[in-house]
Amino acid sequence: MPLDKFVLLLVIVVVAAGITVWVASLALTALAVPGAWLAFIPAALVGYVVWRVIADRIGNAEDDHYDHIEK
Repeated sequence: MPLDKFVLLLVIVVVAAGITVWVASLALTALAVPGAWLAFIPAALVGYVVWRVIADRIGNAEDDHYDHIEK
């Protein structure tokens, strides 16, 4: 992946996570939920992304490096 696309993707993800945390903090403030729950939101987002990456690495037959090694 070219560096400019990677940086653009990284910026978009960070901005989207920031907006998500901001909206969630507004909702949690309106509902008077303790602030410790606010830390759960970014952790859940990171966990979901890690889970999707691992699932894609395991299930993608086209990306199997060891399948093309001569025996």
